[in-house]
Amino acid sequence: MAADVVSHSLNLLETLKESIENNKLSDVKDAVEDLLISRINLAVAGERGPEKSAFINALRGLGPEDEGAALSPCPTPPEEMAIYPNPKHPDFRLWDLPPTPTASPFDPEGYMERVKFLRYNVVVMAFTQSLQANSVAVFLEARSVQRDTVYFALLASEKDTEKGLEERRNASLELMKTQGVALPKVFLVRPSCLEKLDFPGLLEEMERDLPEIRAHALLLALPTLFPVLVTQKRDAFKALVWAAASLSGGVSAIPVPLVASMVDARVGVRILTKARASLCLDDESVERLAWQRQVDPARLKALRTCNLSVEVTQGEVKLRLAAAEKELTTNTTRLLEMAMPRHARSAGRSFTTMLQALNGAIDEMGVDAEKILAAAGIGEEK
Repeated sequence: MAADVVSHSLNLLETLKESIENNKLSDVKDAVEDLLISRINLAVAGERGPEKSAFINALRGLGPEDEGAALSPCPTPPEEMAIYPNPKHPDFRLWDLPPTPTASPFDPEGYMERVKFLRYNVVVMAFTQSLQANSVAVFLEARSVQRDTVYFALLASEKDTEKGLEERRNASLELMKTQGVALPKVFLVRPSCLEKLDFPGLLEEMERDLPEIRAHALLLALPTLFPVLVTQKRDAFKALVWAAASLSGGVSAIPVPLVASMVDARVGVRILTKARASLCLDDESVERLAWQRQVDPARLKALRTCNLSVEVTQGEVKLRLAAAEKELTTNTTRLLEMAMPRHARSAGRSFTTMLQALNGAIDEMGVDAEKILAAAGIGEEK
């Protein structure tokens, strides 16, 4: 998986660099904005119950008692859709879609139109017992209109054994084969521990299938569910820093609303505030993780040794920018200018300052996030 992480992050950086070199600054500005607000719609379709509610909550880093959590039983009428905004990333919306009807004959296009299926960036078709033939029909209809980001997830309860889950998965795969799915896949997901079973593989597949920017918007909006996500998030933020530094470094005379000057601390504050939320370093996220994993919250909070992990302030960001500028040497500047878009090299000092200051901060925050996950007992084991 590590090679895929590096490759995907490099792809994002190369995409941004190519847009800058081709002077497509509006594309880069849009990409930066999309990453910062994490504009994405993810839907979970299927029968409502405790497992589905727990899955929706886990994707937002919430427990059943948290404000805004999906409830079980769900108060939304069975045939209606429910929407769950993410409290830290309001433009990341999770939709609870009703299940496909079991009646025959069944019109998959009618169901898709009713739930506005094609407006979602990702649809997870979830079930807990047996996969329904009509759900497979919807999957095939989605594929026929080139919608590849549709996946089947078998949600496990606390009582389910791996043997029982495998039996249900195998039965579902057989059904998919009989209905003409060439390479059927069903991911086993335990909502209470998303780092286990198949969820990491499901997320990896989503990231491969989604467009580059949208995949990273999803990545930055998800909680730090397992250690590899910290690495992915850190690398994505470094690509974001590169793009923002390029824009603020005077690449073009056209106005860019995101930045107001060559080295603007407000840009840094916005990026690092997003990084702090994405890496789940804020007090609320750390306390929630401590409660979920039965760990002393004070112990986890004490692991945040970077000031920016505790609070992002304009004063701290200005100090880091000033320190980075002071530390610049001629050799460092020349080396980093080689990585810069050619149009920005006249503004190399501001570009280099922002790059060094923010990347250094992101590395420190990433280390804090890794320490907190380790102390909470979250590893990559399945």
